[in-house]
Amino acid sequence: MRMAVLLSGSGRTLDNFHARIADGTMQGTIAVVISNVKDALGLRKAENYGYPAVHAVGNDAINTIIADHDVELILLAGFLKLYEPPGHLKKNVLNIHPSLIPSFCGPGFYGMKVHRAVHGRGVKVSGCTVHFANEVYDEGPIVVQKCVALADGDTPEDIAARVFAAECEAFPEAINLVHARGIDAFWGK
Repeated sequence: MRMAVLLSGSGRTLDNFHARIADGTMQGTIAVVISNVKDALGLRKAENYGYPAVHAVGNDAINTIIADHDVELILLAGFLKLYEPPGHLKKNVLNIHPSLIPSFCGPGFYGMKVHRAVHGRGVKVSGCTVHFANEVYDEGPIVVQKCVALADGDTPEDIAARVFAAECEAFPEAINLVHARGIDAFWGK
C-alpha cells in the first residue's frame, strides 16, 4: 500500500516507519509526508529520507496532496487536528493513541496530557492503541493494543517513554495486519 504520513511535530514515528520499511519489518511505502505545522521537524526528516514533504493546512489542502500521490492508507503520526479524509478513503485512516482506549481518550487527550492523567489517576498499566479513525476522536475500530506496566515511582515522562517504546512496535504491527487482512476486515467488528 502507498501511505501518507500526517504529522504535526518531531517525526519520531516517521523515524520508526522509515527504519522498519528499510529493514523489511513493515509493509508498504511512504508516498508523502504532510504536516499542518510549517516548520515541523518531521518535514525536515521526511526530506532527508527522500520522501515528498509538504506543509498543508486544512482537510481540503491535505486531501488534494493525498490525491496527487495516489495514497491508499493514511497514517496519523502525532497529527494534532481532527482529520476528515476524502469519501473514498473514509475507512483508510489509521491513528495511534498513547493510552489503552477507551481509557484516557477523546477530545483534549493527546501527548503528555494523556500521560499526566494516567499518572494522576495512579493506574498500574497503560499502553497504546492503534485504531482506524473516524469523525469522532479515538472511536474507530481497534487494530492493535500494547500494554506497559507502570511502577509507583514513575513520572509522566517515564510513562511517556515506556508508551512510546510500545508505540514503535504497535503501529508497524497494525500496518502489517492491515496489509495482510485488508481494511474492511477491521470495520466489520
